[in-house]
Amino acid sequence: QVQPVESGGGLVQPGGSLRLSCAASGSLFSRYMMGWYRQAPGKQRELVAVITSGGTTNYADSVKGRFTISRDNAKNTVYLQMNSLKPEDTAVYYCKVDSVDYAAWGQGTQVTVSS
Repeated sequence: QVQPVESGGGLVQPGGSLRLSCAASGSLFSRYMMGWYRQAPGKQRELVAVITSGGTTNYADSVKGRFTISRDNAKNTVYLQMNSLKPEDTAVYYCKVDSVDYAAWGQGTQVTVSS
């Protein structure tokens, strides 16, 4: 089974950039759809971006044009490049592994956008 572990969160000023990484242990990583989700205090967890095994991507409207999801199957890693960050992007960001019969969440990484 594939188990994701996130890294790369931190504190950044508005307008800044961060790159999150999600390293997934286990085999057959390339077959899974991978996604980034986020949860702000007092709000429900929401989809940020997903990438299929074939490389097709989809984004939440709120991050289109600012965030980019990508994957490196040789490294069993998915990335989320976040540019032009806004205070409303502040949240815990989670990585999710998805397939027809399996799903797993990482522990999350905090992203804080503040001056």
